[in-house]
Amino acid sequence: MYVSGTDPQSGSFEELAMPLFDQLYNFAHWLTRNRDEAEDLVQETYAKALKGFSSFRLGTNFRAWMYRILRNTFLTSRTGLKATMTVPLDSEEDEPGLALERETPETILIERSNWQLVHSAIDQLPVHFREILLLCEVEEMSYQEIAETLSIPIGTVMSRLSRARNGLRDCLRRKLQRDEMAKVVRG
Repeated sequence: MYVSGTDPQSGSFEELAMPLFDQLYNFAHWLTRNRDEAEDLVQETYAKALKGFSSFRLGTNFRAWMYRILRNTFLTSRTGLKATMTVPLDSEEDEPGLALERETPETILIERSNWQLVHSAIDQLPVHFREILLLCEVEEMSYQEIAETLSIPIGTVMSRLSRARNGLRDCLRRKLQRDEMAKVVRG
């Protein structure tokens, strides 16, 4: 997939890279779990990509190339290497603004609590499962693009994605069962 219909054979770095900025930031934010670190990671990614743009093979997948630079930069950073399993306390700014047709305090609370539950479960996944799930489900990359981005075979992409989904499902199930038990105990 090529960005915004631009032809990578004739595209400048700016024409190819700038449409990817928001997607790369979102992915970086998911990986780092920190707004400032995500901004630094994206900035470093763009600097490295610009510096190495002459080595980019025209006709190949520019989007995957950029994601690979971001991922490698993350993995070699302090944050990527420690990849802690802490769950951040998000501010309301970090939550998606999903408007319901008839927003009431109750529907807003339910939506936010569901989002927080899923976000928390994704954060608890190991980095190699979290990144593959995000690339597939959030960034909507094909298995081929993910394989190119992560430099792994497609079979590994499918295997990790399956394990990531199972891990997410199991984590959500445990959390929901714990919440149900707490309701029963409270009475």
